[in-house]
Amino acid sequence: MLKKPVIVVNFKAYKQGTGANAVRLAKICDHVAMEMDANIAVAVQALDLARVASSVRIPVFAQHADGFELGAHTGAVLPEALQYAGAQGTLVNHSEWKIPLPNIAAAVKQCRKFDMDIIACADTPENARNVAAAKPSFIAIEPPELIGGTISVSAARPEIITETTQSVRIPVLCGAGIHTREDVAKAIELGTVGVLVASGVVLSNNPEAVLKELVMGLR
Repeated sequence: MLKKPVIVVNFKAYKQGTGANAVRLAKICDHVAMEMDANIAVAVQALDLARVASSVRIPVFAQHADGFELGAHTGAVLPEALQYAGAQGTLVNHSEWKIPLPNIAAAVKQCRKFDMDIIACADTPENARNVAAAKPSFIAIEPPELIGGTISVSAARPEIITETTQSVRIPVLCGAGIHTREDVAKAIELGTVGVLVASGVVLSNNPEAVLKELVMGLR
């Protein structure tokens, strides 16, 4: 299980988080984690997973997994294969790659066989409750209208976080618009165990400085 509180950096499919850039950015995250004694994990594209995992000490996550075993499943992203590549866990049901509830449950079940952490995303407290029934390791609450923006969910919609943390018995992360230490600190104050960030770090001209700023909000 990921140590808490935690910052999870989702590289998405940004150029700055792909290929050699993914390794470079992951090393920056790793450096900040070690220097500041902070819990940081990264979520990278499947094709970058092995290279990144072999280059850093921090936990590396996939961005998606399917609920299949090894076999005739052409094109599927198998939890077992992700583990072979070095993944400690995976995101599922991100707002940019949503899947039906039965698929979430199947992915969680399969990941559990390999002791992988699952961060299941939800866009509303109601959906968070539905997703929680699959018993992922974490719920990440992310209103899609705030993703990629400059206003954080912890500032704009704090009631969404509070309702989610009070209605699920699973550790909650929050994402969408997280950019400052105040955003992170507010998320922790509202009952989460950390944040899921992407563009604020990945697209920054100085991701190390931004990440250090965010880590200060965990304290």
